[in-house]
This record gives sequence, structure tokens and C-alpha cells, in this order.
Amino acid sequence: MLTPQEQELYKTLTELPGTSGFEHEVRKFMHDELTKTSETIVRDRLGSIFGVKAGTDENPLRIVVAGHMDEVGFMVTQITDNGMIRFQTIGGWWNQTMLGHRVSVHTREGILPGTIGSIPTHLLTPEQLAKPMEIKQMLIDIGAQSREEAVSFGVRPGDQIIMDGAFTPLAGNERFMAKAWDNRLGCGLALETMAHFQDIKLPHTLICGATVQEEVGLRGAKTAAALTKPDFAIVVDVSPANDATGDKNQFGQLGDGVLIRIHDRTMVMSQPMLDYVLETCEKYDINHQYFISPGGTDAGNFHLHETGVPTISICLSARYIHCSSSIIDSRDYQAAKQLVFKLIEDFSSERFAQLLPR
Repeated sequence: MLTPQEQELYKTLTELPGTSGFEHEVRKFMHDELTKTSETIVRDRLGSIFGVKAGTDENPLRIVVAGHMDEVGFMVTQITDNGMIRFQTIGGWWNQTMLGHRVSVHTREGILPGTIGSIPTHLLTPEQLAKPMEIKQMLIDIGAQSREEAVSFGVRPGDQIIMDGAFTPLAGNERFMAKAWDNRLGCGLALETMAHFQDIKLPHTLICGATVQEEVGLRGAKTAAALTKPDFAIVVDVSPANDATGDKNQFGQLGDGVLIRIHDRTMVMSQPMLDYVLETCEKYDINHQYFISPGGTDAGNFHLHETGVPTISICLSARYIHCSSSIIDSRDYQAAKQLVFKLIEDFSSERFAQLLPR
């Protein structure tokens, strides 16, 4: 289960708007929460934000725990003569997840409800019915009757558009649905980590927070690594579950524990790191599963900082990511949280030396 406090945290985080480049509302929330538990707050010039708790060693190593604030969404590109909105995707979308869904257009004057228009089957030819509509053909309807009226409502190119999707506990009380588990989950776990260690003395410096613009190329991780200068990085993210059909041979099974992401297109986990993670999971009886992905996480840029950073990508499986209704299992979350805490507690200069190439 998620505790009532965790449910409140993730309801707030997942329902906040924040596509890549528009993370300001999420950043404000992160700032307010980190201020309660951190000694100092640091930011980079792209907008990533972290809280810092200094270590007690004379020359403390630096551990970074990072989620990312941005979610996939859209941006206004044009307004048609009859008041419809043309848009650009931000992050990865599949067109079959989009038609007919309600959205919110965030203008400088307020939030406008709307929908991605869906043509009824009655009006489609057999050829149109046989293939998905291309994204470039889609339009968003906010009720405006002309370009002038849409402009009068405050709409203009560059405005952020968010797919609607409320935080929703599901039957059984173990699984939760929301629009932006990817990756407000990482944001929340970074906040929980800093709160957990607030009054615990650590030999190493702990730096927890979140990056910007992960969904459009891991951009914030590059500047965040330059800001935080980690010796050891723990990147927390969400990975696509592939278990909805019941095939237990697929990677990403809800309820089977935290993901040990051993390979993706941005990073290959080193053997010493894999040994450390598996040793920790076995020592503390943390439920875990292996994961291989064609995608990537912020670990791809963190581990390349300067001369290299020992980095782990700790993920949760989530069904239906990059749409309005993704689903996680709270037991996986508790496993991920325990793993992050134990990796930090057990970290030492001796352990750090063991993580370096031999």
C-alpha cells in the first residue's frame, strides 16, 4: 500500500502540469518540500533543482538521487481559422493513445479545457478506418468558433498542453492510476529520501532532487551532473511494464519488485554495480526483477559526467506510460524506496572503490 501521506504526495505531484520546458509548477513544489528537509537548495540554469545535506567526513563523497520533473505532453503550434488548435508532441507519443482524450491548454491567462477531436466512425471511409490517424492531422477543440476568439481566450503558439488524468486508487488498494507516474514518482522518492535522512548523520553528502527535460533527450541530467558533481548517482524513473497479457516471460511485471535495469540504449550497468545492487537486495530481502529497455533514463548522462560516475537506474514498472492513465503497483514502490535507502546507508569510501573499474 501507499500510506495516506504518500497518496497525498503523489496525488499532488502527478496532477501538477509540467511538460519538458514547462516544469515551473513542479519545480515550485519540489523547492517548497526540499526547503523543509535540506540544508541548502541548488539549481542549474535549465531549471533542475536539488536539496543538499552535507556529509560528516572531512572530504565527503557525494551521492545524488535524481528523478525528473517533466512529463510527456503537447505544445500549441497554430490556430486554424475556425478556432481549432494544431499542436506539436513533446516527448514520445503513440497516435492510438490520443484521439478523444480531454486536455488542458495552459495559457498565460489561465487554463482552457478541450479535447483532441475524434471523428466518428460514421464519417470515416473504409481506408481511414483501416489505419491510425497521423498526429499531424489531429486538432484540439477548446470550443472557440474562430481564430480571433481562440486568441481572445489567451491561446498562442508555445502554450503548454497537458493530457488530463486524475490520481486514482484502483480496486484492491495496491495499484494506482495517474497521468504522470513517469516521472513524478522519481520526484517523490527523491523528496522522501531527503526527508528520511534529514536527522541521520551520514559520512557522505546527500543531494536529492529532480532534473528537467528528460523526455526530450536527457538534457537536464547533463547540466544537473555539472551542478551536483556526483561520485555516485541513483537515478529513479519509471519503465514500461509489458505484463498486461499475462506473459511472465516479458520484462516489467507489476508486483514483482523494483527493476534492476541492466541494459538500455543510454547505459550498460557495470558488473561491480550490479553486484552491489544484488547484494543489497539479497541482504535486505528486497523483491526485485531484471529489466532491459530500448529506451533510456537520465543515468545515460549522469554516468558520463567528467571522468565517469558509478550510476544505477532504479525503476518501477508502470503499465501504459506516456498516456493519460498509467498504473503502478505500490509494492514495487516500497521495494524501490527500501533499495534507495539501503544503498545510501551502506555506502562508504570502501564501497565506492569497489564500484570503480579494476
